[in-house]
Parts: sequence; structure tokens; C-alpha cells
Amino acid sequence: MALQVTDANFQEEVLSSDKPVLVDFWAPWCGPCRAMGPVIDELSEEFSGQVKICKMNVDDNPASPGKYGIRAIPTLILFKDGEVVDQTTGAVSKSSIKEMISSKAL
Repeated sequence: MALQVTDANFQEEVLSSDKPVLVDFWAPWCGPCRAMGPVIDELSEEFSGQVKICKMNVDDNPASPGKYGIRAIPTLILFKDGEVVDQTTGAVSKSSIKEMISSKAL
């Protein structure tokens, strides 16, 4: 299950993480976001111990999405050592997310 992150713990859980972190910026009213939910949870299990997979509700946490210029959701941002290493917007396939993680984070 993906970890829920907030503006309050974003620094600790994402930017200060010793592992790469994939953050799914989403909202409950967004159909494509809901469709991506199970995929994000599956990836969380598959990459357990290697990559931290997180979800952030943009309605409840506006500061972090604002900082990263998120204008559309779902947006996935891959962080490594506190820096953005890749980003994708829209509903994308599980295989393309796995490729992004494998090529940029591992």
C-alpha cells in the first residue's frame, strides 16, 4: 500500500529519504487518478525495500504540488536524493512507470 504523504511530512518522507521516492499527486474526484490507484499500490509492493511509493492528495495539501508546478493530475514525480529525476502526467501504464523507476532510480 502506498504511503500517504502530506505537506507537513513531505520533507521528511520524500526529500530526506535514503531511498528513491515516487510521489503520485492525485485527488479523489479525478477519474484517471482513481484508475491509477491500484497500479500505484501494486508498484509499492513490487518495489518494496527499493523505492518508497507515496500518494499526495492535492486538495488537502496544496503547498507541495504548488512548489513543483503541478497543473494537471495525476502527476507522478520521481525523486532521488531530494531532487526530481523524472516526471509524468496523466494516466500511464504500469510498465512505463516501472521503466521510469528502473532507468532513473535503481
